[in-house]
Amino acid sequence: MDAKFIITWLIPLFPFAGWFLWGLFGKYFKGYSGYIASAFVVISFILSSILFFIVSYTHGFTTTLYPWIYAATFKVGVSADIDRLSVIMLVMVTGVSALVHIYSIGYMQDDKGFARYFSFLNLFVFSMIMLVIANNLLLLYVFWEAVGFCSYILIGFWYEKKSASDAGKKAFIVNRVGDFGFAIGVFLLFITTGTLNYETIFKMIPSIPTITVTIIALLLFAGAVGKSAQFPLHVWLPDAMEGPTPVSALIHAATMVTAGVYMIARFHVIFSYSQFASEVVLTIGTFTAFFAAFIALTQFDIKRIIAYSTISQLGYMFMAVGIGSYTAGMFHLISHAVFKGLLFLTAGSVMHGLAGELDLRKMGGLYSKMKTTAITFIVGGLALSGIPPFSGFFSKDAILADVYNKGFYFSWVIGEITALMTAFYIFRVIFIAFFGESNVDPKLHVHESPKIMTVPMIILASLALIIGFLGIPPFNTSVFYSFLHVDFKNAYNFAPFINNTPWYILSLISVLAGLLGIFTAYLLYIKKAINPETIKNVFKPIYTLSYNKVYIDEIYNFIIVKPVLSFSNFLWKIIDVSIIDGAVNGVASSFAFFSIKTKKIQNGMLMSYILTLTIGVVALLFYFFIR
Repeated sequence: MDAKFIITWLIPLFPFAGWFLWGLFGKYFKGYSGYIASAFVVISFILSSILFFIVSYTHGFTTTLYPWIYAATFKVGVSADIDRLSVIMLVMVTGVSALVHIYSIGYMQDDKGFARYFSFLNLFVFSMIMLVIANNLLLLYVFWEAVGFCSYILIGFWYEKKSASDAGKKAFIVNRVGDFGFAIGVFLLFITTGTLNYETIFKMIPSIPTITVTIIALLLFAGAVGKSAQFPLHVWLPDAMEGPTPVSALIHAATMVTAGVYMIARFHVIFSYSQFASEVVLTIGTFTAFFAAFIALTQFDIKRIIAYSTISQLGYMFMAVGIGSYTAGMFHLISHAVFKGLLFLTAGSVMHGLAGELDLRKMGGLYSKMKTTAITFIVGGLALSGIPPFSGFFSKDAILADVYNKGFYFSWVIGEITALMTAFYIFRVIFIAFFGESNVDPKLHVHESPKIMTVPMIILASLALIIGFLGIPPFNTSVFYSFLHVDFKNAYNFAPFINNTPWYILSLISVLAGLLGIFTAYLLYIKKAINPETIKNVFKPIYTLSYNKVYIDEIYNFIIVKPVLSFSNFLWKIIDVSIIDGAVNGVASSFAFFSIKTKKIQNGMLMSYILTLTIGVVALLFYFFIR
């Protein structure tokens, strides 16, 4: 048993132990469960960092904890595939999770479900770690569903609220749609290759017919669409904001929703051998990036604005993996995890200081009272907007540069327009909430959050400033690219570079788009050179469409929910109650009726019995003689 084996399996062991302890004995630990749960995840982060350096200076490896299913030729173990892709994800998942755990101690300190919350949070971290290190599709699928289950229970954590329980059910049901396709893809892959082991599958892909590879890739992508909230299965993520804000930061911004991008990067061999499937990924990602940003322009709930931003940024990641730029997609995944986690934590800090208020129209002038929150929120906003030197500039621009230089010009134009809208809507939040005229309820005592909440925010803000330099230009020879691209060497290059436009020209265009968005927000909400109401009235149809989220929920409700509900009521009231229950109850009623009528024969009087017997004999004789 070597050191690498021990370190690998200790990483998920600590959060698993935390889930078990707080789930069973949390009431005995009281307030200490948060501190110990956080310590467990910090230990996992330290071990992940050690594993990162081991892989960086040596090479990847596979290790098996125990054989799981060995039936004839079908063999699946609880095994880990540790390579550069998995160690990067491990460091990100455990690092962001550790900061969110620490932040949660302050945010959830007065909640009656304190221990239960940390139990669920530890279970999520364990499930996400296992998803990342799995080396076979069966293990991946088990923990793919496990992180979905954790999302469900954490969205509905405050289950007494109908909106929270409804949001949890919505997330669970919508994800089942995508996961059904994912499961079929796993079955088809097994039927085609006879194995679920990654390495064996990847070796066989070049010899499989293209149409089969395409169908498998599209089915797997269906799972990614659900998990990563891409159109048309994006509708669950904005409603998921009903859960505690640290949950939004961890699960619905930094880790779980990126599982779809990670899955495509992990199965890059499959997707790269199907140009059609990859272009579907690109198309869905491009449309989702624009679509979600368009909706975010007019919303007033700060958490939902950031949620739509998450959907949009995930669209960028799918654009990258859709053109075969897997390293660029993963770099934006890591960068986004930092600054989007930061934005959600700062939004939670605003809520903490305003007694849970989320409506932008009831904020304003918060900078002077919540300076740490304001500054860290601005850092997150600048990173999201792609303004140098913050991380979003390096990671998002790497994607847009590759999209342009590989000849996907339409997607590049949409990406730049989306960048402009992104900068506008996030600075709309910043200008209204922190610098605009105060509309805060005078009864509220606005205050800064405690240090246990602000310190994780400061750390994430610092990372949002530093981490981008791992992708310092030229992008395709950066430190991050040099480290990770070796894991994608088996990908088929279906989209080679056809342009060699200098990175700084493309980056300048992206930065100007971001600055234009910020400047427009400044003119509207600080300078007030333009009245937002005037623009709203001039573009009322477009505004209404954005404000009402393009009526997607209403369309789904009309086309899917109501018909299914009506059909379910038909099955219940007509088929089940009237026909099935009616038939059973009718038989019972018939026997009861005839029993009541015939019971008079059994009256205990001998003369009646003789009369009945005589009538029966006569009837039999009559039948005998006339037949």
